[in-house]
Amino acid sequence: MFSTPIELDGPAVPIYTPEFAADPHAAYREMRRTYGSLVPVEIQPGMPATLVIGYREALEILNDHEHFSSDPRTWQAKLAPGTPVSHIMQFRPCALRLSGSEHTRLRQVYTDSLSRVDLYGLHTAVERTATGLINSFCETGSAELVSGFSVPLSFQLVNHMLGFSLETGQRLLGAIGGIRVAPDAEAAEAANQSLITILLEELDAKRGAPADDVTSWMMAHPAGLADLEVAHQVVMLFGSGVEPMSDLIINSLVLLVTDPRFADSLLGGALSIKDAIEEVLFTDPPLANFCIRYPRQPQLVGKVWLPANQPVIVSSAAVSGDPAIVGMGTGDRSGNRSHLAWGAGPHVCPAQDPSFVIGHYALEQLLDALPEIELAQRVDELSWRVGGYNRALDALPVRFPPTPPIPLP
Repeated sequence: MFSTPIELDGPAVPIYTPEFAADPHAAYREMRRTYGSLVPVEIQPGMPATLVIGYREALEILNDHEHFSSDPRTWQAKLAPGTPVSHIMQFRPCALRLSGSEHTRLRQVYTDSLSRVDLYGLHTAVERTATGLINSFCETGSAELVSGFSVPLSFQLVNHMLGFSLETGQRLLGAIGGIRVAPDAEAAEAANQSLITILLEELDAKRGAPADDVTSWMMAHPAGLADLEVAHQVVMLFGSGVEPMSDLIINSLVLLVTDPRFADSLLGGALSIKDAIEEVLFTDPPLANFCIRYPRQPQLVGKVWLPANQPVIVSSAAVSGDPAIVGMGTGDRSGNRSHLAWGAGPHVCPAQDPSFVIGHYALEQLLDALPEIELAQRVDELSWRVGGYNRALDALPVRFPPTPPIPLP
């Protein structure tokens, strides 16, 4: 039913297994030894793709929108009826999954609207939100920080930027969750229709009371998006904002409290929270294997032919291990932003600034309030979520000396 990349000999590597989730970097090293920069993988049983783990090849593909489309519809149409497709790969009429003039039009709405976010005001909102969450557990001496801190913080702040009430945001998040856990294509489409219905109702109400928020700015943009178009853009912002933001905070925190370079430097050394976030964006980015392209026709990259319309997935996590990156092997990435965690080319992430503000100040607030925080179990005992796309912990239990609540800013 599926074709195999020409000249990529050998068995496809499954990236959906618990073994891959437990140690993807070992898998990437073995892939590089066996295949080089382009690797035949399976993203779910019987569903092949090519994983790009070479830095130069990744940039070539991400910058070549003429030959590599981000639109999965031709690929999806060839799947057997009812084949479940991850929500990350499903088509949605938003800038992330469109190419050409459609992408250009919608992306301009994104970039213009996100550029209006008041980063100073967002900083204040992060401090207030983080403080409230920290105060809910700081007197206990222990906490689980995925469900108790990073997820609710990321949700509240993305929801704040989009301009929805807490109740509406929770309904939207629940509907998005329904799409993610849907057992088949029919259930996923039903959950998606429910999500769009909620959003259209909210957009109709917002039209009569616009505010200083990203959703209102998209609705008022000169591009003249219809409500249905705005709804799909909001879904993309929610879906690519809440969970990845939470994972960035958690992955950075693990590095900060376990790596002596950061644990010591937090007491006055040269390395900072910002440096830790940048290192995580190199080594354990939340969207580890996320930039997905589809060759419009058989496409030669290096010495390998990539089949038309078969997924080509750029691994922003694996390319950091490519010797082609300047400075690799030194272990020092301070100030180096050559990672591809935000993507590259026409589809590069337009929300880098607000994302960095949220991650940086959430961690700063947490470590200021609980400077002696430590993991409640060894790093090798932590459980990583199964799935080839995200690099995310199921939970992060921590302990610390009980601390009185801190005043809200």
